[in-house]
Parts: sequence; C-alpha cells; structure tokens
Amino acid sequence: MRSFSDSYREAGVNIEAGYEGVRLMKDHVARTQIAGVVSDIGGFGGLFAPDLKGMTEPVLVSGTDGVGTKQRIAQLLDKHDTVGIDCVAMCVNDIICCGAQPLFFLDYIAIGKNEPEKVAALVSGVAEGCVQAGCALIGGETAEHPGVMAADDYDLAGFSVGLVDRPKVIDHSTMRAGDVILALPSSGIHSNGYSLVRKVFNVERANLNLYCDELGRTLGEALLEPTVIYVKPVLACMKAAHVKGISHITGGGFFENIPRCLPEGLTAKIEKAAIQTPPIFHMLQRQGRIPEHDMFNTYNMGVGMTVIVAKEDADKAMAALKAEGCGAYVIGEIVESGERVTLC
Repeated sequence: MRSFSDSYREAGVNIEAGYEGVRLMKDHVARTQIAGVVSDIGGFGGLFAPDLKGMTEPVLVSGTDGVGTKQRIAQLLDKHDTVGIDCVAMCVNDIICCGAQPLFFLDYIAIGKNEPEKVAALVSGVAEGCVQAGCALIGGETAEHPGVMAADDYDLAGFSVGLVDRPKVIDHSTMRAGDVILALPSSGIHSNGYSLVRKVFNVERANLNLYCDELGRTLGEALLEPTVIYVKPVLACMKAAHVKGISHITGGGFFENIPRCLPEGLTAKIEKAAIQTPPIFHMLQRQGRIPEHDMFNTYNMGVGMTVIVAKEDADKAMAALKAEGCGAYVIGEIVESGERVTLC
C-alpha cells in the first residue's frame, strides 16, 4: 500500500514530498561512500564499521554545528547547493584540530515547506563537503515545519564523528617559545559573523547580484563562497611534521580560537602585515565602521586555520600543505608572555 496521509497534508506536511527528496538525494549520497559504510540512506540509523588496525587506543572525536545566518544569503539568492559544504566544514574542521580523520557525517534540515528539489540541492552540498573531507554521508533527517517556519525558510545543521589513535592526538604539551604559526588561507568570511554581515550590507534590500569591482565578482557570490575544508591538507601536514597545535578560526576570531591550543604562559604573536586578507573583509570593515579589534575578534580575516610547528619543521609542513592545494605561510611565532594573543 502506498504511504500517504491527506490529513497530514492538510496540516501542511507532505510526507510524499519527503520520499521524493530522499529519492533525489541518493545519487549525491552515493558519491560519499567509503570503506566502512555498511548501511544505505533511508534506514533508522547510519551504520559504520571503522578500521582499527594498527591503533593502540582508538578515540572517537565528534563535532556538531550549523551554517548559521549565512544560509539567509542562499535563500535570498535562491542558490542552495553550497551551504551544505559550509555545514560539513564547520564540523570536520573542528575534528581535525584534534588530529582525527572524520569518518562519517549526518545532516538535519528543518524546512518550512518540503520542496524535494531544494532539499536535494542542500544535500548535494553536504555530499560535496563529505567528498572534500574524505568522510561518508550515512544518514540525516528532513523535518517539515509548517506554521513554525516560513515556507521558503530552512535551517541546516549536522554532526560528524572522527577517529584518532590516542598517542597521535594533537595537544600542546611540546609547544615552546620559538615555534612558528602557519596560516592556512580562508576563502573569505566562511560561516561566522553573518548577523553583522547582513546588517552592514543590508542584504534584505541590497542587489546581491550587482558586480563589484573591488571583489571581482558580485557581493552575493563573495558572501556565499563556501568554507574551506582543511582535513586532507592537515592530515598530510601531520605526516610530514610534528604538529603541536591547530586552531579553527571561527566565531570569536583570533582572540577566542587561537588560545584554545596554547598552554598557559605562552602567547601567539601575530604579525598583522603578514596576513593575506581578502577584499571582502576590507569592504565589511569600511562600510560597517567596525573597529580593527572587533574584526579580529569576530572574523578569520583571511586565516581559516592556524597550525603551530617547530621552526625547523616549518618548511616541510608548508610543503605538505601546498602539495594538497593549501598555500600556507608564516604569520607569527610563539613567545613567552602574559597575553594569549598579540597583534603587532
């Protein structure tokens, strides 16, 4: 018997649209399949059998996050196939800070009205993010919320689980003054601080499709640029050099995120002149009249992730990152001081 409910449809929920969404997303999900996946999309739980060979003390590492109000830009532009990359990135980039390889990802989409094509577009971005991270999309959930959310509104979130051998967990126990701080370039604003972005650029009324010479593209394209996924470059860097600390520069910017990988008594001394900052940040700061401190305390300013290594390991670490398409460069060093982060 075909599954349907006219009564539920009259209340605003179309379960048949949900089934169609699952059908449309299956090809996207199939792209993410890796060794260890033992379940197909559509079951009650996602199954994964990790390969523990060679590990002395396997440790699971998990991360969860969403896209935040950046997804409002996607809704205004009616372009929904990239914010899924952001969703994956915000989770797996946190996991890699511990040195863990992401294994699998699950998403959650709350939507005002279930339009199967839109849901499939969202999942296509999630799948692309999983491919970039080398993990599998093994499940998810789409929930239709009529009367609670506007028909065109949605919220995308998810979580990932990774694996690392305890002796290889990245901690700061060997960090010393004189170690260098490498910057892994961002693609732009990534997925944090968009409430301020939307206010400054008045996105609800602005023409996001208008070409901007300063940006070399439209404002909408710059604001919707997906977050970089750093998993594969960082894993390569870990094989080439002894990594002493990693920070994912998300909400809170430099001042909140870099200290999370520093031991007491050490300071990250950052050379502002060394930072390669994309034009979108200069435009945002100028139009919003935002103080420099607030910019560095909210945004990544062109540095999506920092990696700390011994000075003698810097060249081989950067070479490994570059080989994976991540052009890292030095932005500072670790010094002894009472401050946690100094910009000079």
